[in-house]
This record gives sequence, C-alpha cells and structure tokens, in this order.
Amino acid sequence: MADQLIRATAADGGIRAVGVITSRLTEEARQRHGLSYVATAALGRTMAAGLLMASGMKRPGSRVNVRIKSDGPLGGILVDAGLDGTVRGYVANPSVELPPNQKGKLDVGGAVGNGYLYVVRDIGYGYPYSSTVELVSGEIGDDVAHYLLSSEQTPSALVLGVFVGSGGVTAAGGLLVQVLPKAARDEALVETLQSRVSSLSGFTPLLQAGKTLPEIFHDLLGDMGLSIFPEHQMLRFHCGCSFDRVLGALKMLGAEELQDMIIQDHGAEATCEFCGEVYQASTNHLAQLIVDLETESSVSG
Repeated sequence: MADQLIRATAADGGIRAVGVITSRLTEEARQRHGLSYVATAALGRTMAAGLLMASGMKRPGSRVNVRIKSDGPLGGILVDAGLDGTVRGYVANPSVELPPNQKGKLDVGGAVGNGYLYVVRDIGYGYPYSSTVELVSGEIGDDVAHYLLSSEQTPSALVLGVFVGSGGVTAAGGLLVQVLPKAARDEALVETLQSRVSSLSGFTPLLQAGKTLPEIFHDLLGDMGLSIFPEHQMLRFHCGCSFDRVLGALKMLGAEELQDMIIQDHGAEATCEFCGEVYQASTNHLAQLIVDLETESSVSG
C-alpha cells in the first residue's frame, strides 16, 4: 500500500481525523541511516507524528520540526515534516538496540528516556511558533498527544506504530483524532472517542490485517456522521540537501580553512544528517571557493 495521508471529519465537524501510512518512507529512513530495530521504531513514529501535525496547517510551504532531547541511549530525535507530504529525520545514535520491554515490544520509551519535546511550526513568514513540553513516556505518541493538549488546548488521541522485522519495515503509520472547540464541551463525546481509540490494539496490527485508512475511520467514527475527504495525499521521504548547499556551507569557513583542507585533506567530505547523503568536494572545488571569496573581497573593498 502506498504511503498516503487521508483526512476526515465527524460529529458535524466537531471531530477531525487524519490517518497516515508511512511504511515505505520509514523503510527508506532505516536504510539511509542504518537504523537498529528500536531506532527505526522511534524515528518512524516521530516522522508519522510530524506528518500528522503538519496536516493541520493551512499555508503552502508550512512545516513542523519535532525535536526530542532526552537522556536515553538513543540520544535524541529530529524530524522535519511538511504540509506538502514530505518528511525527513534522524536519530543521534542509530545503532542503539535494547531488549524488548515488559510487553514484549520494542522498548522505544527506554531508548528515548526522560527529556523534552520541542515543536516548531513554520508557516513561511514571520517568526515560527515554538513550544516545549516534558516527555511523559518517551513512547512518542503519548508525548505528542500531551503536547497537543497542553500547548494547543486540543484534546487529541494519537496512535502510532512501526513494525520492523528481519526484512525491514512492513507496516508503519498513525492516526490522529482531535475534538475541536465546537465539540470539546461534550464530555460524553470526548469520553466515547477516547475509549474507542484506547481500545485499539495498535496501528500496525490493523495494517497487517489488511485494513485501509477509510476502513479504520469507519470502525472508529462510522456512527458519528463520518465524512472522508476524497483526496489522498501521497507521502515521501525527501531531503532538500544538495551539492551546491554543501559548497555554500564550506565557503563560510573562509579561505584559510579551505586552503588547509586542500593541503591536509586533499578535499572535503560532508554527510547530510537528515538523509545520510555523502558529498565529496575535490581540491578543485575548494580552490574555486577560495577564488570566489577573494573576488568578493576585492569587490567589496
């Protein structure tokens, strides 16, 4: 099944639901970064959460940055997700592996540890909106739901999942259900919704059982005036890094540092943290940067 995002409403617009399937892009991230099982689950859940949060933004080009800084062996997570359906991300220590937790599942909470969740929303103009909350479990889903409630005052139920086996990621994605202000005063509705979401055995078991996103929506909200939007947005792992950007970053080091690289290192190598792409700058590339710097200096002088 292709990676995709589907939106829906229920309860006369009082409930907003968004579902994502992210199996392929999570597998791409696993391969690019050489992720362990638990690191794959942690990053996959965070990428799905980022896409779900970005889906609620309105202005084209809007993006959400989700950063987790914590004391666990994973060393932190950073994800960048856009309203356009693109996402990228990495973990600080991709090879960390832990024994299963008491439930026999990947111990994402133990790998993440204690710390903070930082969310930055960039709508493309003005200052980005940022907010910070303390992690409640390290399991990602609980932490993002806590952020949505405490920072955006939106009661939210969030289910995230990644199933990774010896052959890679076979199922990944998530579901976000929010009670909007017009319905938030209906305590019975909120309780019913929370009960239904909490009764789910997880998200990936539904995908593995052959459930589609519309079928999952119908199971949860079919008796609440469910309306599924016809558009299915495609999702993909995408990084905007390029060789030109690498050269621009190297140029900022200055002529003296570039000359040292030519003499001592015979060139330069840079790896993008987000996607793992490796760029090689030859001595000729570095020499041209020095020429450019000298030209700019003489013009400005």
